[in-house]
Amino acid sequence: MPKNSKVTQREHSNQHVTESVADLLAHEEPIDHKASALNVSGEESRGKQLEDTSELEDRPAWNSKLQYILAQIGYSVGLGNVWRFPYLCQKNGGGAYMVPYLILLILIGIPLFFLELAVGQRIRRGSIGVWNYICPRLGGIGYASLLVCFFVGLYYNVIIGWSIFYFFQSFQYPLPWSECPSVKNGSVVIVEAECDKSSATTYFWYRETLDISNSISDGGGLNWKMTICLLSAWCIVGMAMIKGIQSSGKVMYFSSLFPYVVLICFLVRGLLLRGSVDGILHMLTPKVEKMLDPQVWREAATQVFFALGLGFGGVIAFSSYNKQDNNCQFDAALVSFINFLTSVLATLVVFAVLGFKANMMNEKCVVQNAEKILGYLNAGVLSHFLIPQHVNFSHLTTADYADMYEVIKKVKEDGFQDLHLDACLLEDELDKAVQGTGLAFIAFTEAMTHFPASPFWSVMFFFMLINLGLGSMIGTMSGITTPLIDTFKVRKEFLTDSCRSSQICLDFVRTPTTFMHGSMFPQSLWHFCCQQV
Repeated sequence: MPKNSKVTQREHSNQHVTESVADLLAHEEPIDHKASALNVSGEESRGKQLEDTSELEDRPAWNSKLQYILAQIGYSVGLGNVWRFPYLCQKNGGGAYMVPYLILLILIGIPLFFLELAVGQRIRRGSIGVWNYICPRLGGIGYASLLVCFFVGLYYNVIIGWSIFYFFQSFQYPLPWSECPSVKNGSVVIVEAECDKSSATTYFWYRETLDISNSISDGGGLNWKMTICLLSAWCIVGMAMIKGIQSSGKVMYFSSLFPYVVLICFLVRGLLLRGSVDGILHMLTPKVEKMLDPQVWREAATQVFFALGLGFGGVIAFSSYNKQDNNCQFDAALVSFINFLTSVLATLVVFAVLGFKANMMNEKCVVQNAEKILGYLNAGVLSHFLIPQHVNFSHLTTADYADMYEVIKKVKEDGFQDLHLDACLLEDELDKAVQGTGLAFIAFTEAMTHFPASPFWSVMFFFMLINLGLGSMIGTMSGITTPLIDTFKVRKEFLTDSCRSSQICLDFVRTPTTFMHGSMFPQSLWHFCCQQV
C-alpha cells in the first residue's frame, strides 16, 4: 500500500488511533447502568426517586425569607441570652469574656451552624432523615437529638409558666413582691420572720410562686396556680405549632421582634437610673488574667453551642423548609452575629439595672452600719474623736462612711471584729453573681420595685420572657415534629397534640416543685390526668 495512505498512517502513529477512538466515544450515548435492563432494582430505584421528588415538591415552605430569618433568630435568641450570658460575663472577667466568646463563635459556632443549615436545606428532611441520608447506621443520632429536644421542652415550658404567673401578678400596685407580708395582731403589726431575714422578692418566689415545703418529707398538696399557668403555656405552644410553619411562622413576626423593643426600652430606662453607669463600667472593665484560664474558654464554647442551638435539630428542621438554592452561608453569619449582639444588648440592660440595685443595697448597708456606729457612740464603746468633723450622720454619703470606717478600723485593730461593721463597698455588691431564675425572678424583680411605674415595667419584662421562651419552644418542638412527620408520615395536628399531651403528663412528674409543695405527684391523680389529656 502507498505510504501516504490512511491505513499506513494509523499503523505507524498511535496519536491518530487515539484520536479516532476518542471521536467514536464522543458520539456514543452514555449508558445508564441504574436504568439498564440488567439492573433488577432499576425500576424500584426510579420509582423511589420519583416518589421522593414528589414528596419534596409537596413539602411546606416559608412564606418569605424574612419569616425564615425571624424563625431562626427566635429559636437561637432565648432566655440564655438574657440571664446566662450576663452571668458568664460577670463571672469570667467582664469584657474579657467577650474575646474568647467571639473567637469561638467565628471558629466553631458559625461553621457548625452553617453546616446544619446547609444539610437541612439540601436534604430537606428533619434530623432523623438527614442522618439516615448521610449514613443509615447514624440514624440513631437523629433520634437522640429528638429525645434531647423533648426533655428540653419539658423544663423550658415550665419557665414560660413561671413567667405567665408573674405577668398576671404584675397588674397590681404596689407589686406583690415589693413588701414582706405582715400579720396584724391587735395594734401590733408583725412582719413574716422568714421574709424579714431574706427579702420580699425571695420570699414571694419560694413561698408564693413555687409554694415549696419546708422539707422533702412534707408532702403538701397540688399547686393549682402553677398548674394552670403551665397548662396555659402548653396551650399557647400548641396553638402556635398546630399547623406547622404556616402557623408558627406568623407567630415569629411578633415573638422575635417584641423582645428587642423591650430590651431597647429597658436600656434607655436603665441608663437614666442612678448608678447604672457603675454597673456598665463594671461589665466592660476587662480582667485580662481571666483569659488565661481554660475554664473560661470551656464555658464560652458551651455558651456558643447552647446559644445557637447546635445539635438539637431545630436548626435543621427550620432550614429543611427552604429552597435548595437559598444562600445559607449568608444566613449563618447573619443569625450568629445577631445572636451575639443580642447577648451584648441584654448584658448592658442587666448590668445597668444591677448597677442601680447595687447602689440601692449599698446605701441601705451604709444606713444600717451608721446606726450601729451611733449606738456605739452613745454607749461609750467608740469615742466621738474617731468621727471626722465633716461627717454628718443625717446626710451620710458612701464616701463619708468609707472614711469613718477606715479610721475606726485603724484605731480599733484588736476589737474591730467585735463591732460587726461592714465595709459597704459597691464592688462587693456588683460582684454578687446571679443567674437563671435568681436573676430574672429575684434580682431583676427586686430592682423593678424601685422603678417609677413599676407595674408597667414588670408587665413588659415578663411579657418579653414569655416571647423569648415561646420562640425557643417553637424551634424545640419543630425539632420533634418535623423528623417524626418526615419519617412516619403522620398529620401535623395529630402529632403536635400528641407531643404536647405527653410532655404535659411528664411535666407533672419531672417538675414536682412546680405543682406540689415538695412531694412527688400522687400516682392515682397522675393516671387520671394522663387519661384526661
